[in-house]
Amino acid sequence: MAKGLIVAVALCLVAALSWANWPEAQLPEGTRADGIVLRKSEHVLELYSGKTLLRSYRVAIGRGPILPKVQEGDARTPEGHYVIDYRNPQSSFHRSLHVSYPSPSDAARAHALGVKPGGLIMVHGLRNGLGFLGRLHTVVDWTDGCIAVTNSEIEELWRAVPDGTPIDIER
Repeated sequence: MAKGLIVAVALCLVAALSWANWPEAQLPEGTRADGIVLRKSEHVLELYSGKTLLRSYRVAIGRGPILPKVQEGDARTPEGHYVIDYRNPQSSFHRSLHVSYPSPSDAARAHALGVKPGGLIMVHGLRNGLGFLGRLHTVVDWTDGCIAVTNSEIEELWRAVPDGTPIDIER
């Protein structure tokens, strides 16, 4: 009985990891995006060229409530209009694209509340060494306010999203 249970659990684990890492079709080489929309309540990041949807990605976001980021340490993903303003190839997560949070209005709101707005909001892959989790990472929200995709997805975003690309983050 115990041996059968171990085999069943092992098969389920193999099936889950296979699904989580099953390759998806990639955007054609040279594809460039000029807009990103994150719909937090749907856990979907959409990549656009003009009004044409290039691709949608299932994401994990901040583990805090699905409300606007207010202060440093609240584990919320911000809401508003930002840009991808730089990239980090040496991130502790498999590559990362920096979101220009806090905006002047975010900083003013935090200041009025007497708190720090926080920062270092990124679109990033999985923590280095955990890439094998693949899509399984989207089962729960786990970031400190960032937007997480799989490692193959951040590679695709890295190629398609130039610095200066607008990102609108909606509830």
